[in-house]
Amino acid sequence: MRVPNSVVLPVGTHVDYCQKQEVAQKTHDIMARITAMLAERKSNLAHFIDNLEGSEEPKFYVDQWERLKEMESCTLTILNLVAVNCTDHRDIRKLRATILEHVKNEELFPEVVRVLPPVYRQVEAAIVDIAQSEEMADHGMMDLQYLLSKLSQREHLAGLGRELLQDILRYLHRIGLVVWYEEIKHLESTVFLQPTFLITMFKLLVRYRLVQQLESIS
Repeated sequence: MRVPNSVVLPVGTHVDYCQKQEVAQKTHDIMARITAMLAERKSNLAHFIDNLEGSEEPKFYVDQWERLKEMESCTLTILNLVAVNCTDHRDIRKLRATILEHVKNEELFPEVVRVLPPVYRQVEAAIVDIAQSEEMADHGMMDLQYLLSKLSQREHLAGLGRELLQDILRYLHRIGLVVWYEEIKHLESTVFLQPTFLITMFKLLVRYRLVQQLESIS
């Protein structure tokens, strides 16, 4: 809701616990709830903006007004929900095919046809090589400046600067090759070259019925 022109593909899991008719009903219910949520958000934003514009001293609320107007301009495209049984490889392949079909849609993703400079591909290949090297720790975490120095050691990337690397990392973060939380002060200098490590950590820390499991321990 805060990312301009974002596209969301809802995915419903645990289909194997539902009857076929129940899946259709739940899919319809979820999409209806999302539609209602978006309509309520749009109405609330318009209400907040009207209140600020109608206040006695609107000049004191310019910053808030600008933030709300920026959020109001963020378009959000919700695609049709895909229901999957995560234990069935056929459903996983169906989900993958659906995702690929959507990301190749130029109307949804105009940048899909953008031609990247060769250095983007060169840095991407070099990062993959570093991530797969024996010297790379399992957690895949690397200091941004150290990553730059490692890349600069390669002859064809000797002139790579920090700003260009950051632009490339933003692109690689968007496509999921690396994870770089540049907005978080404590993490802005760390690049995760192995995103799967983070997934493993989250699975250990955030799990179904975690509270109940912890409470069951004497």
